[in-house]
Amino acid sequence: MGYPIRFHSAPDLAAPFDSADWADAPVLSVAVPRPEGSGHRPRVDFKLQYDHEGLYGLFDVTDRFVRCTARSRGEFTCVDSCVEFFVQPAAGVGYNNFEINAAGTLFAQHVDHHRRDINGFAAARLLTDEELELVRIFHTYRGEWGCEEAGPVDYRVGFFLPFSLFGRTNGAPVPVPGTVWYANVYKCGDETSHPHWLSWRPLRRLSFHEPDCFAPLLFL
Repeated sequence: MGYPIRFHSAPDLAAPFDSADWADAPVLSVAVPRPEGSGHRPRVDFKLQYDHEGLYGLFDVTDRFVRCTARSRGEFTCVDSCVEFFVQPAAGVGYNNFEINAAGTLFAQHVDHHRRDINGFAAARLLTDEELELVRIFHTYRGEWGCEEAGPVDYRVGFFLPFSLFGRTNGAPVPVPGTVWYANVYKCGDETSHPHWLSWRPLRRLSFHEPDCFAPLLFL
């Protein structure tokens, strides 16, 4: 089962989830839990659109036990209350993972191959500062750094990923109607008091780096 990405010229990342800017985008539910989790099940909905410049994504989350510690690029945001978008462009090399905590800190890398060795991934690199400058992030969470908020807490996280970035990192051409990319979407909180790992499409094991579990994104 895939997801249809509809064209919408420059949707506003700060617009409400059900606003006119986002009303035509289907809702994707990030709701498949891993059994290793604590049993905490945040509600996580996601929408994705595109225009001639790039991809626009918006998460709408009702969460608890929200915690954010990562403040700088390159810090692991998956230890926090975090939403994640892993995407493999067509006719490109590898996939990219974009991991954003509730407070808007981004961790991003390009993975040529998800095979592991003693140093981690056999072929992966963090996105450079120059590449990260191409990404736009939006968030609504305003909690105190390092302090877990029992909640419930509602927040949104949005992103813009230009197609020029995928050209640089993956060598991927700009998609046209009919192009199919592959992706999975996640929510986690590795080091919160109630760790959890949710995905859009099911995983075979507790690892988000499973491109065989990605599902189609069809550009309309």
